[in-house]
Amino acid sequence: MQKSDATTPLWSSVAILRLVTFGFAVTAVIVHEDRYQRPTLAWVVLGLIAVWTAFTVTAYLLKFGRRVAVVWTDVAVTCALMYTSVWILSPQQMDEIAPLITTVWASEPPIAAAVLNGRTAGVLAGVAVAIATGFSRGALTTDVTRDAVLLMGSGFVVGLASVTARRAQERMALAARAEAATAERERLARSIHDSVLQVLARVRKRGNELGGEAAELARLAGEQEVALRSLVAAAPPESTADGTADLGPRLQVMATGAVQVSVPGTPVQLPASMVTELTSLVSEALLNVVKHAGDGANAWVLLEDLGDEVVISVRDDGAGIPAGRLDQAATDGRMGVARSIRGRVADLGGTITLETAPGAGTEWEIRIPREPGKKGRHRVGGAR
Repeated sequence: MQKSDATTPLWSSVAILRLVTFGFAVTAVIVHEDRYQRPTLAWVVLGLIAVWTAFTVTAYLLKFGRRVAVVWTDVAVTCALMYTSVWILSPQQMDEIAPLITTVWASEPPIAAAVLNGRTAGVLAGVAVAIATGFSRGALTTDVTRDAVLLMGSGFVVGLASVTARRAQERMALAARAEAATAERERLARSIHDSVLQVLARVRKRGNELGGEAAELARLAGEQEVALRSLVAAAPPESTADGTADLGPRLQVMATGAVQVSVPGTPVQLPASMVTELTSLVSEALLNVVKHAGDGANAWVLLEDLGDEVVISVRDDGAGIPAGRLDQAATDGRMGVARSIRGRVADLGGTITLETAPGAGTEWEIRIPREPGKKGRHRVGGAR
């Protein structure tokens, strides 16, 4: 299905405005014809205005004209037709500030430019038409200045409306996707609960009853059950229209039987790229727990939103890190922690603290400012 254009009602208004102002131009020619110095040229120009009106109305309504080339050609043609007033109006009419041959018909191009490309384009097109008005009049009069203000003002206001309509459409589309994702997740959660989770729960219960090797299978089944429940319970990791994403759901899916994850009840919105980096960082820290903390070690992940910064703590109750281990690993060329954890934190402009001691577990505390620009640093109480 083709995506609808939020500015379609505005384009319809542009077409209607062009038709209405064309009628005003016809009336002006009829009223002032007897005073023109070249009435025949006036009717020729009015015929050209009619042809261009038919083209632009059709182009804007049928969408093929909603392009930069067409809109700015509209600006140029309108200015050129307006300038023919120099040869059509008599000197007396120029002195009396009689309507130019295009009259208010010339007000449409700035509005079309604004609908297409927003406020700046609308104002620039208004400036172009205002300059053409000044050249046609041959002087910078109060009327020319007034027309310039109105042209630029209408371009700005309509451009603002156009941008707002597009942003509203993007937010509605995002909300619709999030709603669809939530509905699908709920459907999958019901399906999984009625099948996979029940099987895992039964395996865990029966394995604990049998003991021995079956107990190990029960433990693994229990971990997968917890991980799967966390996955289906987490909110969908959807990015918003402004390019941010909620960090909480990305961390929640890391929960297992040995890993507990705690996040705020409200979204922790960060730039999507930052969320990706922090997710990878926490994943690397948890991988280190599996590799080095020892059998049976548990881990806890805590996410805090302090307003101007985000704090992530990754703690385990494992064997801890002997003093100098990380420095020795870096010397030996094993740069996993330095590159995967410290490097990411430094790139994000944050700080990292490591508290550890042999037999006392390990805790990483990562602080990331919402506003980038601060150089990352780290303090280390031990090494791995």
